[in-house]
Amino acid sequence: MSEVNLGKRKEKCENCTKQCNKKQSDEGGNSQQERDDVNGQVNEGSQLLLSACLSCDGCLSEDESLKISQQSLEEVERVLALNKKCDVSKHKVLVASVCPQSLPFFAVKFGLDISEAAHKLCGFLKSLGVQYVFDTTLAAGFSILESQKEFIQRYRRRHHDSHALPMFTSSCPGWIRYSERVLGSLVTPHICTARSPQQIMGCLVKDYFSKQQQKLSPEKVYHVVVAPCFDKKLEAVREEFYNSLLETRDVDCVLTSGEIYYLMEQRKVSVEELDSVPLDQVLGDAGDVALVRHEGRGSEGFLEHVFKHAAKELFGLDVHEITYKTLRNRDFQEVTLERDGETLLQFAAIYGFRNIQTLVHRMRKGRVPYQLVEVLSCPGGCLSGRGQAESEVGGRVDKALVQQMEDVYSSLPVRLPEVNPTLHTLYQDWLQGQDSSQAGTLLHTQYKNQGQIHAQPPHMQW
Repeated sequence: MSEVNLGKRKEKCENCTKQCNKKQSDEGGNSQQERDDVNGQVNEGSQLLLSACLSCDGCLSEDESLKISQQSLEEVERVLALNKKCDVSKHKVLVASVCPQSLPFFAVKFGLDISEAAHKLCGFLKSLGVQYVFDTTLAAGFSILESQKEFIQRYRRRHHDSHALPMFTSSCPGWIRYSERVLGSLVTPHICTARSPQQIMGCLVKDYFSKQQQKLSPEKVYHVVVAPCFDKKLEAVREEFYNSLLETRDVDCVLTSGEIYYLMEQRKVSVEELDSVPLDQVLGDAGDVALVRHEGRGSEGFLEHVFKHAAKELFGLDVHEITYKTLRNRDFQEVTLERDGETLLQFAAIYGFRNIQTLVHRMRKGRVPYQLVEVLSCPGGCLSGRGQAESEVGGRVDKALVQQMEDVYSSLPVRLPEVNPTLHTLYQDWLQGQDSSQAGTLLHTQYKNQGQIHAQPPHMQW
C-alpha cells in the first residue's frame, strides 16, 4: 500500500468511532464513544464518511478485498479483449446499467442536458463493446413499490411486533454494512427487506433479460453497473447475490461515474465525436423513451413515495406536496402528516455518518419518534457519492459540482412507479404476480448480525 493510502487510512482510523473490527489501534475506544454521544449529539470532530470506507479497507476481509479488486476498468477491458478473440466459448454479452444519480455527473462534465448526455454515454459504452445499456430507474421502481408494501405491513403489526417500526430504508450499502458489522440486532430487524435498485437490476438482467429476452444462460452475460458510490462495489459481492450453481453474480462489476470518465480521458475521447445512441429497454421495445426520475432530493425518493402511499392507504389522505422541517442540519430533516391536530405519521431523512450516529444514540434510548427513516451514508445523498463528487484536490466533496448535479437531476420529470406499465408487465410476466413467492425471492433479501449484538431498545412510544 502506498504512503498516500497509508496516510489516508491512518487519518480515517484516527477520526472514526473506533468500532471497526480491524482498527489500527485499540487505544481510547470507550472514550471516543463517550465523546460521540454527548447529549445525544455527535461530536463535530468525528469525520468518518461511510461512503469512503472502501478506501480505508480496515474492515474488509482478504476475500472481500480480492473481489473488490476485480471490479475495475482492467477487468472490464479483459472481458472485452476475450470477446475479440476467436474462442466463442468465452464470449460474453456485456450489459451496462447506469444509475440515474450518475447521469447528472456526465451531463455537467459534457456540458449537455441530461438526455443528450445519457445518449453520449451510451454511445461511448457501445463503442467499447457493450451490447446493451439500460438505466436503473425501472429497478428503483420495483424497490420503491416493495418498500411501500412492506411499510404498510409493518405499520399494521406495530402493536404486537417490537421490530416492526421504525423501518429503515435499505438502498445504501454503506449504511447496511455499518448496521450489520457494528449495530447488530439493535437495527437489522428494522431494515426494509426490499433489495436495492442496483441488486434488483442485477436480477432483471440475469434472471429476466438474459433468459427470456436473449435466451442466454446468466453466466454468459457480464453485467456492469455505473454508480456514484464506491460502496456499491461491496454490495455487488455479497454472497446472497451469487449463484453458486452457475458461478455468476447478479452484478459482475461496479464502476463509478468517475472511473468511466477517467476511461474516456485515458482514451482521449471527445464528447463531440461520440455518437448519440438511445438507451435500451429491458422489454426490448423499440424507440427512445424519455428519462424520468422518482420524487426525492437527489436520491431514489423512498421517503416521499412511502409517505404519500401510506397517507392514502392508511388514512385516506391525498398528499400532493411534502414539506421538510430541518432539524440539526439540511441532512437531518423530518416530514409529518397531521389531521385535526393529531400526528398520524412522522418520517425522517437522515444523511451522513454524524447524523446516523445521532439516530443510533436515540435508538438505544428508545427515543425514535419516526415510523420510517430514509438513511444514506453520504452527506447530501446519492448525488454526493464519492465515486463522482470528490474534488481533485484534498479529497473533499466538490460542492459546486454537487449543486450543478442537483439542478440537472431536478430538471427530469417525476413519474410514479405505480403508473409505469412496464413494471406491471414485469410483475406478471417475470414474477407471476406482486405477491408471488418469486417476487419475494427476487426482490427481497435478509440482513445478518456480523458484529456486535445489542440488546433490544426499550419499547418505543408512537
